[in-house]
Amino acid sequence: MATTEEKATSCCAAPPKVAAIAPVVASAAAPIAGGGGGKVAAVEEWDVDDKATLTANAKASAKGIPIMTRAQTSHPLDPLSAAEIAVAVATVRAAGATPEVRDSMRFVEVVLLEPEKNVVALADAYFFPPFQPSLIPRTKGGPVIPGKLPPRRARLVVYNRKSNETSIWVVELSEVHAATRGGHHRGKVVSSEVIPDVQPPMDAVEYAECEAVVKSFPPFIEAMKKRGIEDMELVMVDAWCAGYHSEADAPSRRLAKPLIFCRTESDSPMENGYARPVEGLHILVDIQNNVVIEFEDRKLVPLPPADPLRNYTPGETRGGVDRSDLKPLQILQPEGPSFRINGHFVEWQKWNFRIGFTPREGLVIYSVAYIDESRGRRPVAHRLSFVEMVVPYGDPNEPHYRKNAFDAGEDGLGKNAHSLKRGCDCLGYIKYFDAHFTNYTGGVETIENCVCLHEEDHGILWKHQDWRTGLAEVRRSRRLSVSFICTVANYEYGFYWHFYQDGKIEAEVKLTGILSLGALTPGESRKYGTTIAPGLYAPVHQHFFVARMDMAVDCKPTEAFNQVVEVNVKVEEPGQNNVHNNAFYAEEKVLKSELKAMRDCDPSVARHWIVRNTRTVNRTGQPTGYKLVPGSNCLPLAGAEAKFLRRAAFLKHNLWVTPYKRDEMFPGGEFPNQNPRINEGLATWVTKDRPLEETAIVLWYVFGITHIPRLEDWPVMPVERIGFMLMPHGFFNCSTAVDVPPSAGELEAKDSPVAKLIPNNLLAKL
Repeated sequence: MATTEEKATSCCAAPPKVAAIAPVVASAAAPIAGGGGGKVAAVEEWDVDDKATLTANAKASAKGIPIMTRAQTSHPLDPLSAAEIAVAVATVRAAGATPEVRDSMRFVEVVLLEPEKNVVALADAYFFPPFQPSLIPRTKGGPVIPGKLPPRRARLVVYNRKSNETSIWVVELSEVHAATRGGHHRGKVVSSEVIPDVQPPMDAVEYAECEAVVKSFPPFIEAMKKRGIEDMELVMVDAWCAGYHSEADAPSRRLAKPLIFCRTESDSPMENGYARPVEGLHILVDIQNNVVIEFEDRKLVPLPPADPLRNYTPGETRGGVDRSDLKPLQILQPEGPSFRINGHFVEWQKWNFRIGFTPREGLVIYSVAYIDESRGRRPVAHRLSFVEMVVPYGDPNEPHYRKNAFDAGEDGLGKNAHSLKRGCDCLGYIKYFDAHFTNYTGGVETIENCVCLHEEDHGILWKHQDWRTGLAEVRRSRRLSVSFICTVANYEYGFYWHFYQDGKIEAEVKLTGILSLGALTPGESRKYGTTIAPGLYAPVHQHFFVARMDMAVDCKPTEAFNQVVEVNVKVEEPGQNNVHNNAFYAEEKVLKSELKAMRDCDPSVARHWIVRNTRTVNRTGQPTGYKLVPGSNCLPLAGAEAKFLRRAAFLKHNLWVTPYKRDEMFPGGEFPNQNPRINEGLATWVTKDRPLEETAIVLWYVFGITHIPRLEDWPVMPVERIGFMLMPHGFFNCSTAVDVPPSAGELEAKDSPVAKLIPNNLLAKL
């Protein structure tokens, strides 16, 4: 994942090359392994954000702290570069036993194998900013620091199209491998394993192949002729995963159950084809062999008539005109942005963190910390991301009951990300990051401007006016937003992490795009949906998102001193302690084990959860913490035996808590596609009931929205927002918001109506 600058401005241009002398001479008690004793290494050219880093290094050397230069150019958490992906693919392909095996390899995912936290600590201590030698535990005689970090590794999910087998490979990379000959040199295979009885996510190439084979299938062509369609160029085939409803969906075959739609005009590629769903056809496609294996024309339902309001393109194409009464709105930052970028390392206000990206999750935020002047850099979380989303539909009729997409695990949020456009997707001074992926055949593709980083004005941060003097203090809020947007079939999803000046972190999802629709026979209506146009209805459905938060509140990477406390507001019982019947209080309860930490939202008691450090206290002697404050939420509106819950048991509760385990990443298991196993993933892990009283805490927060479509949601759905907040709770010694500079245009006492009531001698003193 490379970084790119906003082309319209140069304020955030890449930092200049600065010569840095390193390593600094180490003390005799702290030799540098491979560093030639206490000798000074050669000067190396590397990027620094400004001279502050070099100044900090110089001060550290004066104290006898060994500071290293980068022995490699990529931080252990940086996404794989295009060259590294090419090396990983070439290495695995070369390891194929026969030419036939190599030709059958399809590369579903190539992603960084994230290192253990102690490697990240070493990198952040000596090799990369923010340079924190205190992260490495002191040992007798001082720390022994290696001359370079361990080689980076790639993890590959490979599907063999001939054998229908899925395998996982780990390849070791090196700087030489990644740079030599444009990245075509081979790495080293560390391990490979065939995973039985699974199907990996589907790929865009398979979508295109599925559409082609269906549109060329003679019975399908005849069925479309019955519906008045002879031009197959008008037909849209969306290859939905089969899910798992019975043994017929077992992963012994790679299956798709496509949904069919049809445009009306051959010369209008931007026409909204989702406005004309084709009902009554049952189609099953063997994706491995690219053949239709089941087809049935079960019911002839007329295509919905062409609706002049069906399109989402400019007004003239849908029988209207666009609004013309809006004046230009400009977001200006004449002095440039307040954030600083060094590779994937971001600094803004008192925040710093790293940006990552994966094909499955999309945006990942690493090593989140807040700079507290009294305590220095204080960690909040090691890793934040959205690891799964599920969209179950509430219509029991064909084909809608099968629509329960796992958009991350079956498709990939990152792989479907957009190239963002300034002035449309993002406003203001933008810093963009590119993302690199492998395609199905192993080539490397790049999504330019995939991640957007920018500042936003967010209204008032705080304000108070003294009514006696008329004097007011007000501060405006600014937030730093990191986001990406993806399209999965008909829907768009925007994923945002907002960082605020007062220590809050907000996770937000914005939903928009096109509804997935069904056709109606003349005079028909559906109980399980909303009629939005003649012959057209939108089924009720839900959207669920799972945020995985590897927390580290006041914990170094090697420490595990967190616990989770649930807070509920209780009404005091009538009696001596509540003679006026008005008393209530907050009651706390430690969630001591995994099974006790399966919890649901309850706004009636203002329920929230706090991740606390068990060994660090604030100025009042209370443990420091961060609290998770739920937003609007829901639970699945489905019976206990609903088939999609077999794969998505994690939806049954809003909160799950587990101790950190490196390979516990995805709540429905790594391969939810056609998964026959019940409760795989999170619901199985917690049955161990591991203790949580003092450990490295991982929060899994499940939040959802129930969508009962409106007429106003057609042809394109206006954005709906859903999310939650992480807020400091006893974390700071005082409000950091008071450090924000005053805003212009504050109220002066002489201008206040109240000032006229104040004696002149007092006003003069003011």
